[in-house]
Amino acid sequence: MPPSRPNILLLMADQWRADCLGAAGNRAIHTPNLDQLAAQGVRFSNAYSATPTCTPARTALLTGLAPWNHGMLRYGNVAARYPVEMPRALGDAGYYTAAIGKLHYRPQRNLHGYHQALLDASGRIESPDFRSDYRSWFWSQAPNLDPDATGLGWNDFDAKPYALPERLHPTAWTGQTAAAWIEGYQRPEPFFLKVSFARPHSPYEPPERFWRRYQDADLPAATVAPWAQRFAPRSGPQTDAWHGDLGAEQVRRSRQGYYGSVTFVDEQIGRIIEALSRRKLLDETLIIFFSDHGDMLGDHHLWRKSYAYAGSSRVPMLVRWPEGMLSASRGSSLNQVVELRDVPPTFLDAAAAPSSRPLDGRSLLPLIGGKDSGWRSFLDLEHGPCYGPENHWNALADARHKYIFHARDASEQLFDLARDPGELHDLAAEPSAEPVLREWRQRMTAHLAPRGDHWVRAGRLVARADDPAYGPNYPG
Repeated sequence: MPPSRPNILLLMADQWRADCLGAAGNRAIHTPNLDQLAAQGVRFSNAYSATPTCTPARTALLTGLAPWNHGMLRYGNVAARYPVEMPRALGDAGYYTAAIGKLHYRPQRNLHGYHQALLDASGRIESPDFRSDYRSWFWSQAPNLDPDATGLGWNDFDAKPYALPERLHPTAWTGQTAAAWIEGYQRPEPFFLKVSFARPHSPYEPPERFWRRYQDADLPAATVAPWAQRFAPRSGPQTDAWHGDLGAEQVRRSRQGYYGSVTFVDEQIGRIIEALSRRKLLDETLIIFFSDHGDMLGDHHLWRKSYAYAGSSRVPMLVRWPEGMLSASRGSSLNQVVELRDVPPTFLDAAAAPSSRPLDGRSLLPLIGGKDSGWRSFLDLEHGPCYGPENHWNALADARHKYIFHARDASEQLFDLARDPGELHDLAAEPSAEPVLREWRQRMTAHLAPRGDHWVRAGRLVARADDPAYGPNYPG
């Protein structure tokens, strides 16, 4: 095995929008540690989650595959085992592999090749004998308290300060546990450590000091396009409605809690990087930060995720490499379209451990080093019905355009992302855009045609009332 292979640190957040980084130009957000990571590495300005809900996104990360090839076409259960799994492949290559925080696998202690895992399962209990490591620690510290005392649900749009002492918050536990793990690591093998924060995913309940930080901040209002008026009626009386114009005051309150949660995670990431520095491991470690998907936060009257639009499908992605590993300019931004499927081949490349099977993703390391020859010209995205039958789509995107095919009624949308990053102006009905629309429709037809008549018939995209939750490539 090569003697100079780096340690690998995967920093992951849940439901973090791409625009919620100071390094991305957001002047309201406070993310000093991630901004420093961007300054010492590269930021990918067009990073996506192809199937932007938790489990299919995490399956892309686990396998390095596109949605059709890993088989999860909407929210469902991660399969028990895949032919190639990133932690198992890195373990086989001689790495010691560990995970701290949220995995979202099923069964919950099926570790897919991680040698060790300390779990925060966000209150999710899928078998009677399961208790997450965070909940066990919580009750060892506060046996008479309720970890859900703030009273917000896992998909609620409302926000309020955390009701318990800050040290008991799952974000604090994840950061503290990861820093302690790094401080105590003594094994001879290089490590692969995945640290997966369950926030800023709702409940939006940051500790009081982070809530106050954004009390009077000039937070961005929701972006709402004329085409989004169909989403203005509230989807239901519940506190977790998936669409609805809930008013500017609610949008601001939700964003106050969300921004506070983001800054709290950033502070804990700083704690982890400090632990690497104290151990003199920072310049021996490849670090990648990203999220599984975004959060609409009221944009276009939509809430949560699972949509093709930017707030949901675009994610932050930062890469910092050890000194001497790459000949590349630090502090730069790259605009090639990348996705979660690119992370496993990147890590296997760094570990000098080629995959035993072809992957859909590609290593980011040559791209960072300036070798973009043959990089994908566009990216495929999709999500089967979620929340309601009308939220069901396929999409293609490059750095300039995004094309969305809405499966239920075969309607289309086309956005010029260079001129209209907020996706306010749908070009699909404009005669002047017809040549571009036709080109993207043909690309989508060619992309879906191998799947069969359910998707493309007589050379045309067809409306689909439903799709299977799992495609034919889903194991088992």
